[in-house]
Amino acid sequence: MVKRLPANSMVVPLIVACALFMQNLDTSIINTALPSIALSFGDNPVRLSLAVTAYMLSLAVFIPVSGWIADRYGASSVFRAAILVFTLASMACGLCNNIVELTSARVLQGVGGAMMVPVGRLVLLRSIDRTELVRAISYLTTPAILGPIMGPPVGGLITTYLSWRWVFFLNVPFGILGIVLVTLLIEDTRPDSVPPLDWRGFVLTGVTLTSMMAGFDLIAHPAVGDAVVVALLAVGAAAGIAAFRHARRHEAPLIDLTLMRIATFRTNIWGGSIFRLTAGAMPFLMPMMLQVGFGMSAFNSGLITFASGLGSFFNKMSTGPILRQFGYRTTFIVNCAIAASFIAVCALFSASTPALLMFGLLAVGGFFRSLQFTALNSLAFADIPSAKMSAGTSFMSMVQQLTNGMGIALAAIIVHLVHTWHGGVNEPLAAMDFRVAFAAVAVLSLFSILSFRRLPLAAGAEVTGHRPARKLEESPAE
Repeated sequence: MVKRLPANSMVVPLIVACALFMQNLDTSIINTALPSIALSFGDNPVRLSLAVTAYMLSLAVFIPVSGWIADRYGASSVFRAAILVFTLASMACGLCNNIVELTSARVLQGVGGAMMVPVGRLVLLRSIDRTELVRAISYLTTPAILGPIMGPPVGGLITTYLSWRWVFFLNVPFGILGIVLVTLLIEDTRPDSVPPLDWRGFVLTGVTLTSMMAGFDLIAHPAVGDAVVVALLAVGAAAGIAAFRHARRHEAPLIDLTLMRIATFRTNIWGGSIFRLTAGAMPFLMPMMLQVGFGMSAFNSGLITFASGLGSFFNKMSTGPILRQFGYRTTFIVNCAIAASFIAVCALFSASTPALLMFGLLAVGGFFRSLQFTALNSLAFADIPSAKMSAGTSFMSMVQQLTNGMGIALAAIIVHLVHTWHGGVNEPLAAMDFRVAFAAVAVLSLFSILSFRRLPLAAGAEVTGHRPARKLEESPAE
């Protein structure tokens, strides 16, 4: 058996980060290629949005069960299998000739992606000492930021100069490399005993997530009809209540609600979700404002929005020292206010704003958002017992997927409401519609501070080495 890498090795985080980058890039890159795919299929580009929705819904359904599968069959084995499934599905997408084939392949891709995200994080958590957690997690925030940023320019280049099919074939070499590295360098781990799968919880959670995500997404599409939206949200709410009650009664539920008793995890779920919700709107709003509001090409827009990802790179070496100096609580509160201000400043952009100025402000904003993401992701697992680590990764991945999708839906809803009030549905979108959305999202992100304020001063001290001025008697698990 291959020996586990040393705890201070950053090879495991890099392997996991590469897999997550492949998944995040694919999620965003397809949007640029949809018009070309529709032309190739002789279909309407609007109908091809089904391929995007099918992928997101597949993620939502299978992420909650990923932790149980990792425990049952081994985290490394499942992670390797997930990369294989995602790679094969990517090849299938590139070979499709109609919308039915593409949608089916995207569902399979979603299954692989649903396993890669939480199981990859679980592999990392089981391979790295907690003292190296902040540094290791910092590698995983880059894919989440770079994927949506690089998607538009990379997709535009590939679609323009090669073929839309290479948007999917691009994943193949990354997938092969990932499979080889996981096989050679990461030891397989699994607990001694695994409870039976909570099938009822799996079904109820899947219905909840798919209904809620689809319902919120369709709010910004009035042509669908209010009745469909209300029905989806009602089904999602009813299934969610049933899933919550079931989880409280079941001995080994798919979604372990007892994790919410841990203060650090609970703060991450509530405060972190609000921040992720608002930050998730940025990759949608900025390209739309630059292209639709200012008339830029997709390629030029991508070159500007890439600045956010560039800013995140400069954050990698600074997160650890910042958390060690100020601790999680102070960092969250102060940094949230700073990050919100850089979201708000986007509302001041206009067609005459110098591209270099926009690039610089987006880069600085990306730095502070990356700091918040890295701190949140490392704190989430700081106090979770090893026996519940797989449940924690599934829970957290489910919430992150839900809030990211809701962030895009929230941005679309705000733009739609402002546009309806400002110019009417029959008028073209204007830059003002996006400016109001940026301002609204920035204000909303500040509400996460209410949750961060409840965090103990000494929270996560074992991870960061922070020495608060005064120690609280409150323990991490309340």
